[in-house]
Amino acid sequence: MLLTRHEPYNVFNQFNNEVNRLFTNTQRRTAAEHAGWIPAVDIREDGERYVLTADLPGIDRKDVEITVDDGILSFKGQRTTVSEEVQDNYRRRERTQGEFLRQFTLPETADVENISASARNGVLEIVIPKQTRPQPQKITVN
Repeated sequence: MLLTRHEPYNVFNQFNNEVNRLFTNTQRRTAAEHAGWIPAVDIREDGERYVLTADLPGIDRKDVEITVDDGILSFKGQRTTVSEEVQDNYRRRERTQGEFLRQFTLPETADVENISASARNGVLEIVIPKQTRPQPQKITVN
């Protein structure tokens, strides 16, 4: 008997990934396609900042590289150790290993000079402060 993991939304996720690939830069798409796995990311925004939270279980903070280049925030790394469950004749490996890469286009309001990052308990948090935008001014004609 073959046991497989039931993933009812897998078809929708694949479709979503394909649509996203159509609208991304080819250079970035190629890099992401060669990644071994993709960590889950949450992005939230409040009045003064954007906060990106990524699940990176089993990865040391020194093994994560974060860069900002031409308005693109990237973080990448590698997970090399994967535990296996061996029992009688069964072997299970569900956690993926290998390199990962995530890239995000930053909004114009992002203050790239003051981005900070921290990691705790396998969760990476990147804080992107917002810069103040100049307010529109009314100019009177003399």
